Amino acid sequence: MSSWGAAPAPPARTVLIHRNGDRFCPGRRFVVTPRRFPTLRAFLTEVTRGLQTPLAVRNLYTPRHGHSVTALGDLQDGGLYVAAGTERLRKLDYWKQGKKEPPRGTRRSEGLQVGTQDGQGGCGNTGSSHALGCSSCSVFRNGDLLSPPFPLLLPRRVPLQWDTLLATLTEKVELSSGAVSKLCRLDGTPVSRGEELENGHHYVAVGKEEYKHLPYWELLVPQDSGCRTLGYV
Repeated sequence: MSSWGAAPAPPARTVLIHRNGDRFCPGRRFVVTPRRFPTLRAFLTEVTRGLQTPLAVRNLYTPRHGHSVTALGDLQDGGLYVAAGTERLRKLDYWKQGKKEPPRGTRRSEGLQVGTQDGQGGCGNTGSSHALGCSSCSVFRNGDLLSPPFPLLLPRRVPLQWDTLLATLTEKVELSSGAVSKLCRLDGTPVSRGEELENGHHYVAVGKEEYKHLPYWELLVPQDSGCRTLGYV
């Protein structure tokens, strides 16, 4: 039986989920649809994998009052929740996590920085990237129609080292086939240089296997979806 409840559910919801009691985790955004997650248990399994929790996630709580989510239909689009095992909710100021600015007088590393950026409204939202002097595109996983794409921030003034980009994608995208060896456009044509990546476009990370022609955009990019970000600034 589906756990979406009796009321009709919207086609997609984007929620931000934190690890219970973790003061340093900025949280991760998940796109929830009935097609991807027919039951709450299926969604909790994905949350366990996505947050890399040491124990399986068994409960979702609202951070302010600690109300338990008992069905996927309880999730509110744009809502914030806390993932826990069998323990009680540990009340922290989850809203402010991941939003700290670096101390004045410090500079960002000129190398590649990878992390989750809160406030990135969706895959196509380029407001923050322009403020950082970057353009942005999004990256799907080859053959994966369950995971949303990563927004990828690209520096406009610093040359992009292609091997470094592939190595970083390998670490964060976690293809089931292993290391990322190339990026392809949605029509399957490969991209081999950073200069070929276009602002606002979508690409697919591919390993040693062949590119798989699938409806990535149609199934994984609902309006106002939120995605984990790979930042190159």
